[in-house]
Amino acid sequence: MTRLHDKYRNDVVPALMEKNGYASVMQVPHIEKVVLNIGAGEATANPKVIEVAQTDLAAISGQRPIVRRSTKSISAFKLRVGMPVGVKVTLRGERMYQFLDKLISIVLPRIREFAGVPNTWDGRGNYTLGLKEQTVFPEIEFDKIDKLRGLEITVVTSAKNDEEGFQLLELLGMPFAKN
Repeated sequence: MTRLHDKYRNDVVPALMEKNGYASVMQVPHIEKVVLNIGAGEATANPKVIEVAQTDLAAISGQRPIVRRSTKSISAFKLRVGMPVGVKVTLRGERMYQFLDKLISIVLPRIREFAGVPNTWDGRGNYTLGLKEQTVFPEIEFDKIDKLRGLEITVVTSAKNDEEGFQLLELLGMPFAKN
């Protein structure tokens, strides 16, 4: 069991039960999955971009990503149905906790002029964080990247609302920006 999973079981669950008055441990919100996504719109002009994005995401997540393909044709972007437009990985279980631990304790502090992550919730207790570059991850070698690509990280929780999700991630150590 990872350090973050231990922290969730031993510290976060009792704190949330006391704070929100849950009668059962099963009512306490938990993290269901973490989805990592790299959009590669420039793949229409250069198909090699998808391979590079796949390699980067595999190094970051420790899991083989799947290629996302377009569902619509958009002539303005020279995009046809079925063309690759990005890569995605869904992390669950121990890999999910390992990734979140690495994100909170190593990656986010490496960002220049970091003042906390923004409050970007979807209304259902799920949190999305966008990173402008993949170089903040220790697995990515700065010399070998061809272009800076953004990365979208979505944390899907079982929380009923944003407030419960916020409490869960805050107790796990997510450094939210102070308003």
